[in-house]
Order: sequence, then C-alpha cells, then structure tokens
Amino acid sequence: MNRVIPYRGFEIRVALTLVAEDLYSVTFQITGHNISRTGLEGAIIPVRHGPFTQRWAYLTAEIAGQAAVDVLIGPES
Repeated sequence: MNRVIPYRGFEIRVALTLVAEDLYSVTFQITGHNISRTGLEGAIIPVRHGPFTQRWAYLTAEIAGQAAVDVLIGPES
C-alpha cells in the first residue's frame, strides 16, 4: 500500500508492507527539487520500532519524512 504526501515542494512516498494480520512495516522515500544534489534521491528509509497498525504506519512515516525535509532545507519562514 502506497501513499504520496506533498510537503514543502517535496514528495514523501510512503510504502507499507503487511507483516502480520493488521500490522505493517513502513518505509519512506523523499523525492523532489534539488534533493539529488544531496545524494539522497531514491534512498528508501525504514521506520524503526514497528510493526504498526495501518493508521500509525502512515502517520509515523509522514512525520519522519517531514522532519527529514525540515532538516534538509531548514525551518519555515
């Protein structure tokens, strides 16, 4: 199950993998403008401390992806 979340000009691509009944492992990938200059284009990052329910999997990946973007480009003005 996949979801794409736009955030500050980037896309956070979230992928869930079923590991048990109603429990998922989750990864995210950040794509977007100028991300390839950092060498991170295409890096798939697993979210630790899972597995999660579907709702929590999407939420934790979204927050982790947003935090990564914030670190890359700095806080919002």
